[in-house]
Amino acid sequence: MSNSKLSRSQPCSQDREAETPGIGIIANEDNGEQVARTVLRANDRGYDVLVASTDGSDSEAVEFADQLGATVVSTKEPKDAEDLKRGFEDTAKSLGLSGIILQSSAKSRIDYDRSRDELDDAGFSVEAVPVDNSATELQSISKGQSIAAIIPAYNEADSLPEVITATAPYVDDVFVIDDASTDDTEAVAREHADEVVSLPKNMGVGGAVDTGYRAAIRSGYDIVIQIDGDGQHDPSYIPKMLETMEDRDADMVIGSRWLNDSYQDYSLVRRMGIKFFTAEVNVLGGVDITDVTSGFRAYRASMLDDLGRPANSHWALEQTLEAGRKEYIVEEISVPMPPDTDGSQFDIETFAKYPPRMMLTTLKTLLLR
Repeated sequence: MSNSKLSRSQPCSQDREAETPGIGIIANEDNGEQVARTVLRANDRGYDVLVASTDGSDSEAVEFADQLGATVVSTKEPKDAEDLKRGFEDTAKSLGLSGIILQSSAKSRIDYDRSRDELDDAGFSVEAVPVDNSATELQSISKGQSIAAIIPAYNEADSLPEVITATAPYVDDVFVIDDASTDDTEAVAREHADEVVSLPKNMGVGGAVDTGYRAAIRSGYDIVIQIDGDGQHDPSYIPKMLETMEDRDADMVIGSRWLNDSYQDYSLVRRMGIKFFTAEVNVLGGVDITDVTSGFRAYRASMLDDLGRPANSHWALEQTLEAGRKEYIVEEISVPMPPDTDGSQFDIETFAKYPPRMMLTTLKTLLLR
């Protein structure tokens, strides 16, 4: 991961005219972190950012935004919201911006495309349109903790936009880990995701997800959601994962196919393999789960930081076994997963090769972790 490159995404609407409006953010004593995230997101998309405080002072949030490259709007002591609005408009005009999109609450994410459409109809300034999601409910469930989604992707250019769009309402930021794809996955990710990590060579799923974990941990997120880029996992189950994590004080929550009927659509050989390796982890790790190979997971970042780097090929077994051995709490929820997007090549030949490989993975975890 030291040789991977973390890159921010590019403006999401490249077919827009060259002139772009600015984003105006109102800062106060309580929203410094949200202001910083909004500045970074807006800059990622090619927008200039203007920041002003509600009382005209240089609050900590304003100073931090200034360090991130935002323009501080001098409003002295604004009398009301109209005063602030005029300050933003005057500054935007002086900078030669084509307009200003005003965000009165940095706690809501901006829907940039819809806000631009509103601005085209309204004139020079408009209130930002928030992303249409269940943010209030989510904040209640997550207790204000910051959430990142990581999506490992290899040649997922076709499915990735829909996965990112469906995931974004439930998290603060979406990270895509491009595992040296040979199609347009990287370009698509840069257009839609908040962060993109491009690996210089193919690392396999284990290497890709571990890179995502480390990126999220370094960025200070409290909770990490892992979701596949092929569309097999339904992001609408993320709130249930977070609710289960909170209610059961869990460190890891796994989306299981075995708590519903969707596992019956998988081949017999695949079902046998999943059942066998799940039983192994239950016995050796002291956990009680039904679907150890599922890649749809929610984690506490503090637990991920304590676990070792998982194997590239058998990361799920190794990770879950280590978590159980270290007495972390692992829970499951029911998540239907259709096999048609799975892309697994788990046939009888592959199954025959698994025992010696899994034995090595298991021994490594039992002896070295």
